[in-house]
Amino acid sequence: MYIYVDGEIVNKEAAKISPFDHGFLYGAGLFETFRVYDGHPFLLGDHLMRLQKGLDDLQISYKLIHHEIMTILQELLIVNQLKDACIRLNISAGIEELGLPSEEYHNPSMIMFIKKIPNFNGEKEAVILQTTRNTPEGTFRLKSHHFLNNLYGKREVGNKPNVEGVFLTKEGYIAEGITSNVFWIKGNTLYTPSIHTGILNGITREFILNIASRVELTVNEGFFKVEELMNCHEAFITNSIQEIVPLSKINDRLLPGKKGAITNRMQSIYAQFKTKLWSVEELNEGIG
Repeated sequence: MYIYVDGEIVNKEAAKISPFDHGFLYGAGLFETFRVYDGHPFLLGDHLMRLQKGLDDLQISYKLIHHEIMTILQELLIVNQLKDACIRLNISAGIEELGLPSEEYHNPSMIMFIKKIPNFNGEKEAVILQTTRNTPEGTFRLKSHHFLNNLYGKREVGNKPNVEGVFLTKEGYIAEGITSNVFWIKGNTLYTPSIHTGILNGITREFILNIASRVELTVNEGFFKVEELMNCHEAFITNSIQEIVPLSKINDRLLPGKKGAITNRMQSIYAQFKTKLWSVEELNEGIG
């Protein structure tokens, strides 16, 4: 497999970063993961917008240019002989001296990873974690290199690819999955935790909120206790790689999983757009 590293496409075994990169030393780095469907990077515009907002917040001086990212992506797809792929676009602060700087970072490093689409079994089970969700380091949660909280959550679940752990906040409110956002349906209402709980505002999360009206659901974003989740009729988790994943179980509570009617309708809508949509904003412009 070949990846892109600071201007070059190299075999992944030959890729290197400096031990003085502040992305390695202090976690000063951000990333986005997204999928390519038949050559189309789904919602790339939204991923780049979120990444740019994070870079500005961390004072990493780097301007993302859409056509430049697309050129790199297309070259990677060609050299790896792929039309469908998982992509991770990673930008770190770059090489600096030891110590925490107070100024902007001006020498960032960029890596674009690519891999084949992993196999999914179509549904998962969820368990409520004992590990609580940490609070964001700043005013909002970044998709950053700070993943120890997620690592602790994953270790609590263990090596079970069909199980997703769900974090609670320290106050006991539903937060998010280890690598996902959480949704559930009761009646004609779609529930999901507010971003004010400190969760990541997922790109697929925003897509779901924008298509809810297409399946005649009202949206309730808020602060919810476990009991409210356990009383749902259907539930699913989302991320940009696994898309919309039905939940067949939460702790000991059985759910419809792949048989959930509303979840199935949302999956169908997702499938209609995944080879053509660049941004959720296009939904508001009447595309599709």
